[in-house]
Amino acid sequence: MAKLSVLICAKNEEENISRAIKSVMDLAKEIVVVDSGSTDRTVEIAKSLGAKVFFKEWEGYPAQVNYGISLCTSEWILVLDADEELSEELKRSIKKELENPKYDCYFVNRRTYFLGKFLNHTLYPEWRLRLFRKGKVKYEGELHEVVKCFGKTGRLKGDLYHYSFKDFQDFISKNLKYSRISAQILYEKGKRATAINLVLNPTWSFIKFFFLKRGFLDGWRGFVVSLSYAFFNLAKYAFLKELSQNKELK
Repeated sequence: MAKLSVLICAKNEEENISRAIKSVMDLAKEIVVVDSGSTDRTVEIAKSLGAKVFFKEWEGYPAQVNYGISLCTSEWILVLDADEELSEELKRSIKKELENPKYDCYFVNRRTYFLGKFLNHTLYPEWRLRLFRKGKVKYEGELHEVVKCFGKTGRLKGDLYHYSFKDFQDFISKNLKYSRISAQILYEKGKRATAINLVLNPTWSFIKFFFLKRGFLDGWRGFVVSLSYAFFNLAKYAFLKELSQNKELK
């Protein structure tokens, strides 16, 4: 099997980092953790599990990952978030593929754990480019990263488990924060909110998650997620409207 480096970017992830590292220990030649200033036991736990830990001041997710990639010494790199872990099927897929790689970059399917259960439809499938040959990928973007592959891409079997939200309050607070950041990015790009944005965008968001992605098959969890993302979309354009009005008042 080709040698593999696993890269994890983290900050204050003491509740998750152990699970993420342990899920790849039998795959990786090395585990590289780029920490952006943890004040909890994240660094201590990572080092105790054999990871190489480096510090980099936070400059956005793409910058952190690109820096981490430069530190990896293996031909192949797997990027993992601290709140993720590999399923056994995904581990087997990676092992098998690295024995005779057919592509330069691979997408993996992420499955989100939400309020006591994995979602099977609402936020799934969610294909993310995570495994690649070093030198074949660059991370770009602002709030949500854009991963560019300079080569052929394939897909791997098995799920990447995602434990993003501790509870419902955490779900709301994180996504509301992202809504505000998204509004700021749009504002700086010269975008302005219209009545159509405030009405149609949230409506379309609910239809997409609940009906088109069949969120209704996830029961009340699917309904909560779909309705919440409609609200987050509304919040984004409400924040954008607020920014515009504040500018006019000044």
